[in-house]
Amino acid sequence: MDLDITGYAYGGKGIAKVDTEDGQFTVFVQNAYPGQRVRARVTNCKARYAECSLDEVLERAPDEVELPYQPIPGAPYAAVPIARQHALKVDTTMELFRRIGEVADVEARFQGMIASPSHWHYRNKMEYSFSAIVHDLDTGEKVDRFGLGFKHRGTWWAVEDLDRDSGLFDEDVERDLHQIRAFCEASGLPAWHPPKREGFFRFLVVRKSFAEGTLLVNLVTSSAGLKRWDMAGFVALLHRLWPGRVAGVLHTINDDTGERVEARAGKTRVVDGAERITEVLHGLAFDISMSSFFQTNPQSAERLYQEVVDAVLHEQDGLEGEVIMDLFCGTGTIAQLLARATGRPIIGVDLVESAIADARISTQRNGNDGIQFYAADVGKFLLDYPEYTGRIRTIVLDPPRAGISPKTLRKVMRLGAPRIVYVSCNPATQARDLKTLGEWGYAFKSFKLVDQFPHTAHVESVAIFEKKSTP
Repeated sequence: MDLDITGYAYGGKGIAKVDTEDGQFTVFVQNAYPGQRVRARVTNCKARYAECSLDEVLERAPDEVELPYQPIPGAPYAAVPIARQHALKVDTTMELFRRIGEVADVEARFQGMIASPSHWHYRNKMEYSFSAIVHDLDTGEKVDRFGLGFKHRGTWWAVEDLDRDSGLFDEDVERDLHQIRAFCEASGLPAWHPPKREGFFRFLVVRKSFAEGTLLVNLVTSSAGLKRWDMAGFVALLHRLWPGRVAGVLHTINDDTGERVEARAGKTRVVDGAERITEVLHGLAFDISMSSFFQTNPQSAERLYQEVVDAVLHEQDGLEGEVIMDLFCGTGTIAQLLARATGRPIIGVDLVESAIADARISTQRNGNDGIQFYAADVGKFLLDYPEYTGRIRTIVLDPPRAGISPKTLRKVMRLGAPRIVYVSCNPATQARDLKTLGEWGYAFKSFKLVDQFPHTAHVESVAIFEKKSTP
């Protein structure tokens, strides 16, 4: 359908209205923007509304601007002025809190939007896909040839060749990506053919350290034709393109048929240099491997973490011996910052044992005392470590995008902390939890938003809760 977008809903959904015999029918189009005329494809139809994927922008909105970068599917709002992006994120998040969280006076609790220090070239990791099917940006047709770039919007089998800077990642890498594509194609080995599930070249993943300017490169291939591949020549090309910047080159063999970088039965080896690079946040150094979770926008993450530290420091008149708990602590970034800022004992808890191991290593490297990390289940924590019963002053929650399951959230609240600082990269799940927290006696005091990912629909929320009553 060809549609005129007249509104906008949380999660990057443009809203259009279609006249029918029964009145106007609502259509949501992912990644569309008010003022655009778009061509959309219905993916799900309900009695009262339909959901669509965006095939093509036929006419741009009047307030969109021209940019010197190559448009890519992963940045659908790059041409929208940043102030307008912020306004949409604020308005739609507030509406979520009103509708799902049942917070009538949400404006009174909002304390502002924190912008990313950089709106361009802010990402520290990018994943590029090879494919034997290319979406030609000039003709709009799918053609059979060697491609390297980003998956075309709405497809899992075709890529758009990236021939110049997208404005999101490292300018040097994306300017030279066409040379890597040419080198790989000249090898005579085929790009992965997603429908046939065969081929050699699959993904190119690059991680960048802003602190050092160095790069970690991972080439992901199948094992078919491996003996014909000139790995030494590939490594030499990378050093020639980015002299002094290539900290390490990795090779992952992935023979899985699914469209994922990580292989269930594959293996990764270092073919040149190191397997980690170092990033620095607030003066703390972190060794990051290719597969480690680390904030994608580290400069904005510094601002996000400062908000968390400030929220914890705001209420630090507790009794001697009380501790701060960092749940879903991952590699311990927040825990280390809290230890340095508060001088209080910190407990870091995460179910993933490898993340806890990394947290202990980085904590030792940074000389951070007073932190105890546990690979543990939240619900059983006080049973296994009764010495902390009644001592937990503040809990910092930073769950994954899927949010906290209701069962886990109830376990968190049973810990009885007087204060919870809830960091969410998905305000929709946070809005869902507002009601549950209220039922357990936690008052919703305030929240701020942080723009971690400019030119996308994503936004982070930092909310503060204080225990006022017994549930």
